[in-house]
Amino acid sequence: MGLAESVSDYFGVQEHGSSVRTELLAGLTTFLTMSYIIVVNPAIMTDNPNTDLVEGIVIEGFSTGEIQSMLAIVTILAAATATFVMAVYANRPFAQAPGLGLNAFFAITVVGVLGVPWQTALAAVVVEGIIFIILTAIGAREYVINLFPEPVKFAVGTGIGLFLALIGLQAMGIVVADPGTMIGLGSIASDPVAIVSVIGLFLTLALYARGVPGSIIIGIVATAALGWAVTALGPVASDAGLVASSSSATYDITPLAGAFVSGFGNVEAFSFALIVFTFFFVDFFDTAGTLVGVGQAGDFLDENGDLPDIDKPLMADAVGTTVGGMLGTSTVTTFIESATGVEEGGRTGLTAFTVAALFVGSLAIVPLVTSVPQYASHIALVVIGVVMIQNVVDIDWDDLTNVIPAGLTILVMPFTYSIAYGIAAGIASYPIVKLAAGEREDVRIGHWVLAAAFVVYFIVRTGGVLAAQL
Repeated sequence: MGLAESVSDYFGVQEHGSSVRTELLAGLTTFLTMSYIIVVNPAIMTDNPNTDLVEGIVIEGFSTGEIQSMLAIVTILAAATATFVMAVYANRPFAQAPGLGLNAFFAITVVGVLGVPWQTALAAVVVEGIIFIILTAIGAREYVINLFPEPVKFAVGTGIGLFLALIGLQAMGIVVADPGTMIGLGSIASDPVAIVSVIGLFLTLALYARGVPGSIIIGIVATAALGWAVTALGPVASDAGLVASSSSATYDITPLAGAFVSGFGNVEAFSFALIVFTFFFVDFFDTAGTLVGVGQAGDFLDENGDLPDIDKPLMADAVGTTVGGMLGTSTVTTFIESATGVEEGGRTGLTAFTVAALFVGSLAIVPLVTSVPQYASHIALVVIGVVMIQNVVDIDWDDLTNVIPAGLTILVMPFTYSIAYGIAAGIASYPIVKLAAGEREDVRIGHWVLAAAFVVYFIVRTGGVLAAQL
């Protein structure tokens, strides 16, 4: 038996209607789409020396660039570890890495606004991960996720699709901030990044619609090549943002690894518990929403909208968070960019294994990995975001008690830039509208408990409770 056959048998590739080639291609697609995290996570986690407020990690005796280089290595190691566990234990095509939004909360809110030492913030991440491992082992996380109302489950995929598209369009310069309307159309006829992005997007959409294998990868590479060409040949200035800057690698991460241990003595118990609770809450529902949404895109959900054996990918997420915190980065979570690999045909853990292997390989070529500009890689998010909108047909739009929670889930996700907030809006509204419509038989005690938990979370998160305790 050859290596390909052994790998295929281990992951059950043929049983899942896939092939080794398809799985490898799907893994490459996912990796290319999410590899930006190698650069973006360190940039967010490291303190900006140009501001008076300390927002992120500061290590005495090390420059900002050196700290970012350390964090790039830590990001790769955390992502590779978590995704490897996802591959060999859960056998799912989902990739993991330090989550966007969670890293900003870590650096800007906890360390910056609240003034918590970054070592203590890392300690909170580690504790959160250990709690997740315990809750997953006893089945509590799976039980809570299965409590999600059906219209919310079926709406998550579409909400994530809009969220993906918004992230992608922003990176491409097509959607920009607007002081009057909050968001608006970018200068797509004069901004070089937007022009190249639009060309690359329509090329990718055309290839995808034609059914060309690897169309997303072709689109990413072609767009990056076009940006490089117009810059190298002179029509566009070198500082226009079409070519990504490379970075050097610092492999000594000892100032970060294990730093969480010293963090346990820097804050009193109640305040520390509130920080852990906030990390826990956002990560729990971000991961749950991503697993359900990407599972819907891959047709993994059962007739009740549940992801079978969801406890296994949840355990991979819990292990990744714990390891990431110990190494020196914020909460690790399942990436919505996994949808790109699923849409390319990835159906087993071989896709995730490929992503993990590519992360490990990127340790040797960090400058090359970061050479794919963000606007090019994020074309994949727009393409997949558009495709995921079709999941909206699974919702029963004839029943207003389903329309309201589903609609809120879909709308709140992109508008608040948070999967967790979208799920919160849907779950909190579900028992209320069901009770108002006289359909209390559809409401379980668990629905009310979840709704109440979201109320508590929003009080802690937006009511100034954390700030008052620190």
